[in-house]
Amino acid sequence: MFSQKRILTKVALAVLASGLTLSAHAVTTLKLSHNGDEKAPVHIAMKHFADLVKDKTHGEVRIRIYPNGQLGNQRESMELLQNGALDMAKSNASELESFDADYGAFNVPYLFHDREHFYRALESKEVGDKILDSSRQYGFIGITYYDAGARSFYTKKAINTPADLKGLKIRVQPSPTAIKMVELMGASPTPIPYGELYTALQQGVVDGAENNINSITTYRHGEVAKFFNLDEHTMIPDVLVISTKTWDKLTPEEQTAMKQAGRESMEYMKQIWSENVDAEMKKAKDMGVTIVTVDKAPFIDAVKPMHDEALKNTAIADYVKAIDALAQ
Repeated sequence: MFSQKRILTKVALAVLASGLTLSAHAVTTLKLSHNGDEKAPVHIAMKHFADLVKDKTHGEVRIRIYPNGQLGNQRESMELLQNGALDMAKSNASELESFDADYGAFNVPYLFHDREHFYRALESKEVGDKILDSSRQYGFIGITYYDAGARSFYTKKAINTPADLKGLKIRVQPSPTAIKMVELMGASPTPIPYGELYTALQQGVVDGAENNINSITTYRHGEVAKFFNLDEHTMIPDVLVISTKTWDKLTPEEQTAMKQAGRESMEYMKQIWSENVDAEMKKAKDMGVTIVTVDKAPFIDAVKPMHDEALKNTAIADYVKAIDALAQ
């Protein structure tokens, strides 16, 4: 009798252990890397994305977020992702242009007339969806876009016209389009990792950079670059991407859930970014940063050759034409 009880107990424990093992195996945990701060709106949007994915997959897919470049800078994260050593990353269209030429369409300066035009392009099948799906051959797939605002120059002196940029070293992302844009405006483009930018500004390695208002406040660049010049040359989205090796391991239902969560988190980001800009502008002024309002016409004229060239570029011409059409 005692022996029978022991056997039954062992069987029960084995079944329970098996059940626990199956349950554990059913949970897929994906690592997501980005170089932003935990206070940044895009981090908050990605946390929302992670919550949505967990909910939509009934807890079977979970996202663990590693901010502040813990797993490498943007380029390093993308290379790890392509190799399948990392599941997901937040990059941006400017940096992704080096991995997939299609993303270069978003980098053409003064392509978007306003924020509404920008979102029409991101949400369209002909532009937004097609570009997200264009990179499978390069080892990753786009899940969604996040608003990163308009990019402007921030420097140690006021910039009112492109002539004021002449001779300045401006930090840019390692994007051929960004480099060309800064050259046409008269400055010297200097690609350096974002994580090194504060020190580079402080030490005079560069005289300025170009990004959104959060770079001035959240990343404290306004402590060493006291002029934020509202030329708003580009509106380049952040992009949430996933390794194709990871994507192909997900079930069709999980893939659908990821895409749905991505679109919903993009809408959430749209809302919090709007609230963010006004608050960050006030913070910048409180830091002693001067907000310089400029006449954009000379800047637009300076980079017009880039738009003309984009219409001849077979990799992005159709996207640029479609975006131009969406301005109506």
